[in-house]
Amino acid sequence: MFRTEICDILGIRYPIILGGMLWIGKADLVAAVSDAGGLGLLGAGGMPIEEIVEELKKVKKKTDKPFGVNIPLVRPDSDEMIQAALDNGASVIATSSGSPKKFTRMIQDQGGKVIHVVANVTFAKKSEDAGVDIIAAEGYEAGGHNGHDEITTMALIPQVSSAVKIPVIAAGGIADGRGFVAALALGAKGVQMGTRFLITHEASAHDNYKAAVINLPDNGTCITGRSTVGPTRAVKNKLTGMIVEAEHKGAKPEELFEMIGEGRSAKACVEGDCEEGSLYCGQIGGHIKELKSAGEVIVEMISEAGSIVKSLQNLV
Repeated sequence: MFRTEICDILGIRYPIILGGMLWIGKADLVAAVSDAGGLGLLGAGGMPIEEIVEELKKVKKKTDKPFGVNIPLVRPDSDEMIQAALDNGASVIATSSGSPKKFTRMIQDQGGKVIHVVANVTFAKKSEDAGVDIIAAEGYEAGGHNGHDEITTMALIPQVSSAVKIPVIAAGGIADGRGFVAALALGAKGVQMGTRFLITHEASAHDNYKAAVINLPDNGTCITGRSTVGPTRAVKNKLTGMIVEAEHKGAKPEELFEMIGEGRSAKACVEGDCEEGSLYCGQIGGHIKELKSAGEVIVEMISEAGSIVKSLQNLV
Protein backbone atom coordinates (compact mmCIF):
# COMPACT_ATOMS: atom_id res chain seq x y z
CA MET A 1 0.00 0.00 0.00
CA PHE A 2 1.08 3.59 -0.76
CA ARG A 3 3.76 2.55 -3.24
CA THR A 4 4.37 5.48 -5.59
CA GLU A 5 6.92 6.27 -8.29
CA ILE A 6 9.11 7.74 -5.53
CA CYS A 7 9.59 4.18 -4.23
CA ASP A 8 10.60 2.92 -7.65
CA ILE A 9 13.03 5.78 -8.30
CA LEU A 10 14.74 5.53 -4.91
CA GLY A 11 14.43 1.79 -4.36
CA ILE A 12 12.51 2.09 -1.09
CA ARG A 13 9.35 0.50 0.33
CA TYR A 14 7.50 3.61 1.53
CA PRO A 15 7.63 7.14 0.06
CA ILE A 16 8.85 8.62 3.35
CA ILE A 17 12.08 10.63 3.44
CA LEU A 18 14.14 11.78 6.40
CA GLY A 19 14.79 15.50 6.12
CA GLY A 20 18.48 16.40 6.29
CA MET A 21 19.03 17.80 9.80
CA LEU A 22 22.31 19.33 10.93
CA TRP A 23 23.69 17.66 14.09
CA ILE A 24 20.62 15.39 14.31
CA GLY A 25 20.47 13.22 11.19
CA LYS A 26 23.54 11.05 11.77
CA ALA A 27 24.25 7.38 11.12
CA ASP A 28 21.88 5.84 13.68
CA LEU A 29 18.86 7.78 12.46
CA VAL A 30 19.73 7.47 8.77
CA ALA A 31 20.06 3.69 9.03
CA ALA A 32 16.91 3.33 11.14
CA VAL A 33 14.74 5.22 8.65
CA SER A 34 16.15 3.30 5.68
CA ASP A 35 15.85 -0.02 7.48
CA ALA A 36 12.18 0.69 8.21
CA GLY A 37 11.44 1.20 4.51
CA GLY A 38 11.93 4.93 4.08
CA LEU A 39 14.97 6.84 2.85
CA GLY A 40 17.44 8.05 5.44
CA LEU A 41 19.37 11.21 4.58
CA LEU A 42 22.58 12.14 6.38
CA GLY A 43 22.42 15.79 7.49
CA ALA A 44 25.87 16.69 6.21
CA GLY A 45 25.53 20.47 6.14
CA GLY A 46 27.96 21.13 9.00
CA MET A 47 30.20 18.11 8.57
CA PRO A 48 33.75 18.16 7.22
CA ILE A 49 34.43 15.62 4.47
CA GLU A 50 36.13 13.25 6.91
CA GLU A 51 33.06 13.10 9.14
CA ILE A 52 30.76 12.47 6.18
CA VAL A 53 32.87 9.48 5.20
CA GLU A 54 32.97 8.21 8.79
CA GLU A 55 29.20 8.49 9.23
CA LEU A 56 28.47 6.79 5.91
CA LYS A 57 30.69 3.87 6.86
CA LYS A 58 28.61 3.50 10.02
CA VAL A 59 25.38 3.63 8.00
CA LYS A 60 26.58 0.82 5.72
CA LYS A 61 27.32 -1.34 8.75
CA LYS A 62 23.80 -0.80 10.10
CA THR A 63 21.69 -1.27 6.96
CA ASP A 64 21.84 -2.70 3.45
CA LYS A 65 18.95 -0.47 2.31
CA PRO A 66 19.33 2.67 0.13
CA PHE A 67 20.35 5.90 1.87
CA GLY A 68 21.41 9.38 0.85
CA VAL A 69 23.09 12.59 1.92
CA ASN A 70 21.66 16.11 2.20
CA ILE A 71 24.11 18.70 0.89
CA PRO A 72 23.55 22.49 0.95
CA LEU A 73 25.08 23.85 -2.24
CA VAL A 74 26.15 27.06 -0.51
CA ARG A 75 29.04 25.06 0.91
CA PRO A 76 32.15 25.96 -1.13
CA ASP A 77 33.23 22.32 -1.01
CA SER A 78 29.83 20.94 -2.04
CA ASP A 79 31.37 19.19 -5.07
CA GLU A 80 33.78 17.34 -2.80
CA MET A 81 30.96 16.50 -0.40
CA ILE A 82 28.90 15.03 -3.23
CA GLN A 83 31.77 12.92 -4.49
CA ALA A 84 32.58 11.66 -1.01
CA ALA A 85 28.93 10.68 -0.52
CA LEU A 86 28.77 8.79 -3.81
CA ASP A 87 32.10 7.10 -3.17
CA ASN A 88 30.85 5.85 0.18
CA GLY A 89 27.56 4.24 -0.77
CA ALA A 90 25.01 7.04 -1.01
CA SER A 91 22.52 6.35 -3.81
CA VAL A 92 20.70 9.67 -3.39
CA ILE A 93 21.98 13.23 -3.13
CA ALA A 94 19.45 15.72 -1.75
CA THR A 95 20.54 19.25 -2.59
CA SER A 96 19.33 22.59 -1.24
CA SER A 97 20.30 26.26 -0.98
CA GLY A 98 21.53 26.71 -4.53
CA SER A 99 21.13 25.55 -8.11
CA PRO A 100 21.45 21.79 -8.73
CA LYS A 101 22.23 22.31 -12.41
CA LYS A 102 26.00 22.12 -12.00
CA PHE A 103 25.94 18.74 -10.22
CA THR A 104 22.88 16.82 -11.44
CA ARG A 105 24.40 15.15 -14.49
CA MET A 106 27.58 14.27 -12.59
CA ILE A 107 25.55 12.57 -9.85
CA GLN A 108 23.31 10.72 -12.28
CA ASP A 109 26.27 9.56 -14.41
CA GLN A 110 27.55 7.79 -11.29
CA GLY A 111 24.23 6.07 -10.70
CA GLY A 112 22.85 8.47 -8.10
CA LYS A 113 19.44 10.11 -7.92
CA VAL A 114 18.92 13.81 -7.20
CA ILE A 115 16.29 15.37 -4.95
CA HIS A 116 16.27 19.16 -4.83
CA VAL A 117 14.47 21.23 -2.18
CA VAL A 118 12.44 24.26 -3.33
CA ALA A 119 10.02 26.69 -1.74
CA ASN A 120 8.15 28.02 -4.78
CA VAL A 121 7.00 27.12 -8.29
CA THR A 122 9.69 29.13 -10.09
CA PHE A 123 12.53 27.13 -8.55
CA ALA A 124 10.60 23.89 -8.99
CA LYS A 125 10.50 24.53 -12.76
CA LYS A 126 14.20 25.45 -12.81
CA SER A 127 15.02 22.26 -10.93
CA GLU A 128 13.05 20.19 -13.42
CA ASP A 129 14.91 21.92 -16.26
CA ALA A 130 18.17 21.08 -14.48
CA GLY A 131 17.24 17.40 -14.75
CA VAL A 132 16.70 16.45 -11.11
CA ASP A 133 14.80 13.24 -10.44
CA ILE A 134 12.52 14.47 -7.66
CA ILE A 135 11.50 17.83 -6.21
CA ALA A 136 10.96 18.30 -2.46
CA ALA A 137 8.57 21.23 -2.08
CA GLU A 138 8.95 22.61 1.43
CA GLY A 139 6.27 24.76 3.02
CA TYR A 140 6.81 27.58 5.48
CA GLU A 141 5.76 25.39 8.42
CA ALA A 142 9.09 23.58 8.24
CA GLY A 143 11.77 23.94 10.86
CA GLY A 144 15.13 25.52 10.13
CA HIS A 145 15.78 27.66 7.06
CA ASN A 146 12.74 28.51 4.94
CA GLY A 147 11.85 30.26 1.70
CA HIS A 148 11.26 34.02 1.60
CA ASP A 149 7.83 33.69 -0.04
CA GLU A 150 6.17 32.23 3.08
CA ILE A 151 4.08 29.75 1.06
CA THR A 152 2.56 27.08 3.28
CA THR A 153 2.58 23.39 2.39
CA MET A 154 -1.18 23.29 1.79
CA ALA A 155 -0.86 25.98 -0.87
CA LEU A 156 2.57 25.02 -2.24
CA ILE A 157 2.14 21.33 -3.06
CA PRO A 158 -0.79 21.54 -5.52
CA GLN A 159 0.85 24.43 -7.33
CA VAL A 160 4.23 22.74 -7.66
CA SER A 161 2.77 19.34 -8.59
CA SER A 162 0.69 21.00 -11.30
CA ALA A 163 3.66 22.96 -12.64
CA VAL A 164 6.14 20.08 -13.12
CA LYS A 165 6.02 16.58 -14.58
CA ILE A 166 8.53 14.93 -12.26
CA PRO A 167 7.44 13.56 -8.84
CA VAL A 168 7.04 15.94 -5.93
CA ILE A 169 7.69 15.24 -2.25
CA ALA A 170 5.79 17.33 0.31
CA ALA A 171 7.75 18.75 3.24
CA GLY A 172 6.77 20.99 6.14
CA GLY A 173 4.10 20.32 8.76
CA ILE A 174 3.83 16.54 8.28
CA ALA A 175 4.19 14.16 11.21
CA ASP A 176 1.57 11.39 10.96
CA GLY A 177 -0.75 9.43 8.68
CA ARG A 178 -3.14 12.35 8.34
CA GLY A 179 -0.43 14.59 6.97
CA PHE A 180 0.78 11.80 4.70
CA VAL A 181 -2.66 11.25 3.14
CA ALA A 182 -3.21 15.00 2.84
CA ALA A 183 0.08 15.38 0.97
CA LEU A 184 -0.89 12.64 -1.48
CA ALA A 185 -4.29 14.25 -1.98
CA LEU A 186 -2.58 17.55 -2.81
CA GLY A 187 -0.57 15.93 -5.58
CA ALA A 188 2.64 14.83 -3.82
CA LYS A 189 4.02 11.34 -4.34
CA GLY A 190 5.67 11.14 -0.96
CA VAL A 191 6.62 13.12 2.14
CA GLN A 192 9.75 14.39 3.84
CA MET A 193 9.83 14.80 7.63
CA GLY A 194 12.37 16.38 9.91
CA THR A 195 10.71 17.34 13.19
CA ARG A 196 8.85 14.03 13.59
CA PHE A 197 12.14 12.12 13.21
CA LEU A 198 13.84 14.55 15.58
CA ILE A 199 11.69 13.10 18.36
CA THR A 200 12.99 9.55 17.99
CA HIS A 201 15.41 7.43 20.00
CA GLU A 202 17.90 7.32 17.12
CA ALA A 203 18.11 11.09 16.55
CA SER A 204 21.39 12.58 17.78
CA ALA A 205 19.77 15.60 19.45
CA HIS A 206 20.29 16.12 23.19
CA ASP A 207 17.50 14.83 25.44
CA ASN A 208 16.79 18.41 26.55
CA TYR A 209 16.11 19.38 22.93
CA LYS A 210 13.71 16.48 22.45
CA ALA A 211 11.92 17.29 25.70
CA ALA A 212 11.53 20.92 24.66
CA VAL A 213 9.73 19.85 21.48
CA ILE A 214 7.56 17.27 23.24
CA ASN A 215 6.39 20.01 25.62
CA LEU A 216 5.88 22.56 22.85
CA PRO A 217 2.48 24.29 22.52
CA ASP A 218 0.92 24.87 19.10
CA ASN A 219 2.38 28.39 18.93
CA GLY A 220 5.76 27.41 20.32
CA THR A 221 7.88 28.25 17.27
CA CYS A 222 8.70 31.54 15.58
CA ILE A 223 10.43 32.91 12.51
CA THR A 224 13.50 35.09 12.77
CA GLY A 225 15.60 36.68 10.04
CA ARG A 226 12.78 37.48 7.62
CA SER A 227 14.31 40.70 6.32
CA THR A 228 17.95 40.05 7.10
CA VAL A 229 19.74 36.69 7.05
CA GLY A 230 16.78 34.66 5.78
CA PRO A 231 13.72 33.23 7.55
CA THR A 232 14.49 30.52 10.08
CA ARG A 233 11.95 28.65 12.22
CA ALA A 234 12.92 27.54 15.71
CA VAL A 235 11.49 26.99 19.18
CA LYS A 236 10.79 30.25 20.99
CA ASN A 237 13.44 30.78 23.67
CA LYS A 238 15.84 33.37 25.05
CA LEU A 239 17.88 33.32 21.83
CA THR A 240 14.95 33.91 19.48
CA GLY A 241 13.79 36.71 21.76
CA MET A 242 17.21 38.33 21.50
CA ILE A 243 17.17 38.00 17.71
CA VAL A 244 13.69 39.45 17.34
CA GLU A 245 14.62 42.37 19.59
CA ALA A 246 17.82 42.97 17.61
CA GLU A 247 15.89 42.92 14.33
CA HIS A 248 13.41 45.47 15.67
CA LYS A 249 16.35 47.70 16.54
CA GLY A 250 17.71 47.43 13.00
CA ALA A 251 20.62 45.05 13.57
CA LYS A 252 22.80 44.40 10.53
CA PRO A 253 22.94 40.92 8.96
CA GLU A 254 26.49 40.31 10.18
CA GLU A 255 25.37 41.00 13.75
CA LEU A 256 22.53 38.51 13.41
CA PHE A 257 24.80 35.91 11.82
CA GLU A 258 26.79 35.91 15.05
CA MET A 259 23.59 35.16 16.98
CA ILE A 260 22.28 32.47 14.61
CA GLY A 261 25.65 30.90 13.83
CA GLU A 262 26.44 27.20 13.61
CA GLY A 263 27.67 27.25 17.19
CA ARG A 264 24.16 27.99 18.40
CA SER A 265 22.85 24.82 16.75
CA ALA A 266 25.56 22.78 18.42
CA LYS A 267 24.77 24.45 21.73
CA ALA A 268 21.23 23.07 21.53
CA CYS A 269 21.81 19.73 19.81
CA VAL A 270 25.00 18.66 21.52
CA GLU A 271 25.05 20.53 24.82
CA GLY A 272 21.28 20.66 25.42
CA ASP A 273 21.13 24.42 26.06
CA CYS A 274 17.49 25.12 25.24
CA GLU A 275 17.59 28.82 26.03
CA GLU A 276 20.67 30.11 24.23
CA GLY A 277 20.85 27.43 21.52
CA SER A 278 18.99 27.26 18.19
CA LEU A 279 16.31 24.59 18.44
CA TYR A 280 15.19 24.24 14.83
CA CYS A 281 11.66 22.86 14.83
CA GLY A 282 8.64 22.86 12.53
CA GLN A 283 5.21 24.10 13.54
CA ILE A 284 4.03 20.49 13.75
CA GLY A 285 6.27 20.11 16.81
CA GLY A 286 3.34 21.04 19.03
CA HIS A 287 1.57 17.88 17.84
CA ILE A 288 4.38 15.47 18.76
CA LYS A 289 4.01 14.27 22.33
CA GLU A 290 5.85 10.95 22.47
CA LEU A 291 9.39 9.76 21.85
CA LYS A 292 9.41 6.69 19.57
CA SER A 293 11.80 4.75 17.39
CA ALA A 294 12.06 5.78 13.75
CA GLY A 295 10.67 2.39 12.77
CA GLU A 296 7.60 2.90 14.96
CA VAL A 297 7.01 6.31 13.41
CA ILE A 298 6.95 4.85 9.90
CA VAL A 299 4.87 1.76 10.74
CA GLU A 300 2.26 3.80 12.63
CA MET A 301 2.17 6.44 9.92
CA ILE A 302 1.43 3.91 7.17
CA SER A 303 -1.14 2.11 9.33
CA GLU A 304 -2.94 5.33 10.19
CA ALA A 305 -2.89 6.44 6.56
CA GLY A 306 -4.46 3.15 5.49
CA SER A 307 -7.26 3.54 8.02
CA ILE A 308 -7.91 7.10 6.86
CA VAL A 309 -8.16 6.07 3.21
CA LYS A 310 -10.65 3.33 4.09
CA SER A 311 -12.78 5.75 6.11
CA LEU A 312 -12.79 8.25 3.28
CA GLN A 313 -13.90 5.57 0.84
CA ASN A 314 -16.99 5.06 3.00
CA LEU A 315 -17.93 8.68 2.38
CA VAL A 316 -18.08 8.25 -1.40
